[in-house]
Amino acid sequence: MAVEGGMKCVKLLLYFLLLVFCACAVGLIGVGIRIHLVLNQTITHGANPSFLLPVVIIAVGAFLFLVAFVGCCGACKENYCLMITFAIFLSLITLVEVAAAIAGYVFRDKVRSEFNKDFRQQMQNYPKDNQTALILDEMQKDFKCCGAANYTDWEKIPTMANRVPDSCCVNVTNNCGVNFIVKDIHTEGCVEKIAVWLRKNVLVVAAAALGIAFVEILGIVLACCLVKSIRSGYEVM
Repeated sequence: MAVEGGMKCVKLLLYFLLLVFCACAVGLIGVGIRIHLVLNQTITHGANPSFLLPVVIIAVGAFLFLVAFVGCCGACKENYCLMITFAIFLSLITLVEVAAAIAGYVFRDKVRSEFNKDFRQQMQNYPKDNQTALILDEMQKDFKCCGAANYTDWEKIPTMANRVPDSCCVNVTNNCGVNFIVKDIHTEGCVEKIAVWLRKNVLVVAAAALGIAFVEILGIVLACCLVKSIRSGYEVM
């Protein structure tokens, strides 16, 4: 028996929330991938716990999209089992998102420490590893920075005396970093700039996760109302 009366309004509101979930899922996946790429470029130790955060964000985003699809099918067909599955999975996602938000706060200082350590290690490999050089050059251009703490870090690198990578220059040209003038290069260090960028994104994700969690709780309540209505319809039949 099809749901009637107020339950039609519940279904419409649930459809709207499902669209919101899909949009949030795509957003979480996008932010998670971006954070993962930055971490992958700057931290070489894959076992570091800071790598877990973007993986969790991407996984939650993908799972949320799948759950939203299940919820849409369940609401369209007024299927009791699908709606129960939707409510349970949505509850699990809510718990994971809250845990991810807490993890992002807890590991914020650990991420910066690993950045500093690994960035300096990659600077040592800059003159002898073309792949490392490409990665650091791209990072320095993107974040408009130079060195780990500042541009003077390059003085400690063999073969880099009296010069910095061309990617440190405000206007990048061939050999612009040789016998440079300080006003012509970016003097701020990359570690702090990247750490600030990550902190901002982690805080955005954490706030978004908590906001989405609130909406998801509403979705769980609506799903339970619809389940109750569907079950009542079955009992009448």
